[in-house]
Amino acid sequence: MDETYLVSIDQLSKQFDPKLPPALEKVSALIPKGKMIGIAGPDGAGKTTLIRLMAALLNPTSGTISIAGCDTVKEKDKIPSLIGYMPQRFGLYEDLTVLQNLSLYADLRGLDPSKKDATFKQLFSFTGLERFQDRLAGALSGGMKQKLGLACALIQKPSLLLLDEPSVGVDPLSRRELWKMVQNLLSEGISVIWSTAYLDEAEKCDTVLLLNEGKLLYQGIPKKLTDDLHDRTFLIQNFAGRKRAFLAQVLKNPDILDGSIIGNDIRILTKEAGKPDIQGTIEPVPAKFEDAFMDKLGGGPKDESLLAQKSPFITTTNDFVVIADGLTKKYGSFTAADNISFNIKQGEIFGLLGPNGAGKSTTFKMMCGLVKPTSGTGIVNGYDLQKAPGKARSEIGYMAQKFSLYGDLSVHQNLTFFSGIYNLIGRRQQEAVDEMVEIFDLKSFLNTNAALLPLGYKQRLALACANMHHPKILFLDEPTSGVDPITRREFWNHINGLVEKGVTVMVTTHFMDEAEYCDRIGLVYQSKLITLGTPDQLKQETNTSTLEEAFIHLIERQNGR
Repeated sequence: MDETYLVSIDQLSKQFDPKLPPALEKVSALIPKGKMIGIAGPDGAGKTTLIRLMAALLNPTSGTISIAGCDTVKEKDKIPSLIGYMPQRFGLYEDLTVLQNLSLYADLRGLDPSKKDATFKQLFSFTGLERFQDRLAGALSGGMKQKLGLACALIQKPSLLLLDEPSVGVDPLSRRELWKMVQNLLSEGISVIWSTAYLDEAEKCDTVLLLNEGKLLYQGIPKKLTDDLHDRTFLIQNFAGRKRAFLAQVLKNPDILDGSIIGNDIRILTKEAGKPDIQGTIEPVPAKFEDAFMDKLGGGPKDESLLAQKSPFITTTNDFVVIADGLTKKYGSFTAADNISFNIKQGEIFGLLGPNGAGKSTTFKMMCGLVKPTSGTGIVNGYDLQKAPGKARSEIGYMAQKFSLYGDLSVHQNLTFFSGIYNLIGRRQQEAVDEMVEIFDLKSFLNTNAALLPLGYKQRLALACANMHHPKILFLDEPTSGVDPITRREFWNHINGLVEKGVTVMVTTHFMDEAEYCDRIGLVYQSKLITLGTPDQLKQETNTSTLEEAFIHLIERQNGR
């Protein structure tokens, strides 16, 4: 192998079940030294399997991987000293402190005890965790958990750092910090494999591997793929009618491969080069790697949401159906949410955004009746959550931030259980279960335990359970965290369709591109609601071109930078 390459992957295949297609099939790639390599692809593409094979946690069915000349099967005992590995799920011990987790990993990795203090000092400085070394890992914010995971992976300086979706569930500010930290490692000659569902991250990598259904679709620089989309990406402005209905109509056009809402505008990807014949003002915009991703995979969903089609129409009014009035939550001397107030009209999508630990999930849970406020009032469809919690909850469908269904129950058992919670019995219950199985394509998984589902199907099941009773109001707490762009579009196809039927939606998300779908956004920081406006208003206020830039600008302005 050429000395400029650290990893050689040759005709690699992995088959878990002979009755199913292989997780990876004849993948070949070369990983250079001192570079950032992105791995992108839909759920189930084989990203995590590939990383685990490189970490020698799995053996290939056929083919080989060598790292610095060491075969991951024949010389498996040499691999741990060459790599640092950060798994997709938080793999540390939540009931140990930050310092205790580091100490444990130092012992496991055989760090010389005489070097421990200096190594820890360097890692604390690198990650900014020094102030939190006595805090339990389970009490850390999402961003700090990922920094701790990175610190543990770097206990011994590796030649290859394997990061399996390190930024899932992390806010844009923490994500940017994490990216900069990893970028700094490249100057030390470390090669980094970064698996991601955020395609703006993949676009910034030196090389990207694009996987789908276990096959390698592309290996090379991201810019090559975006350059191939010249004159195929456009922004539509000044169109007539409601933006969600207009998007649904645009996606029916056979010349349109993909489309999404950007504030008050619609962004599209065409099948062929050239401006499409569509009503409105159409201007070309630069292609993104996400456009290339959608192009390679044949585009996103184009059919109308079956969930919306089967949902009853709710008569539209101008009433506020969700009201937060001075909501405050204190835990001892700590204030998690401080005097939060906002109103949401019927048929509106309201986004509650903020960094990890800002207080948005606490606010969200108070509005769902899951957390009792210290003071203030939450009203849902006219019902006070404190005075009539049962009636208020009957109006709500709730999808939690973390997969909150019963992992030891099958898909069918979860659907049956949650339909019962919403007081559906007998024939109505069976009809509701059958309807959700059809809408979310769950038939082949009915007897599968929920914990064993692929991530995209876990999210589908969670959304199905939240909609069993066709609620008038949906509370969605990071509903698409960790899923790929195609699955995200499928979810927003459902959400947009439901809103067109009059459903009201309150959502939290760390994907700023999907926050563009919101009619209004409230930004929570340090327990307070610091700004409120439409996506376009927030971008205009901060003189930025993207919502992510606006988010970071508003936080930094609040910090006085």
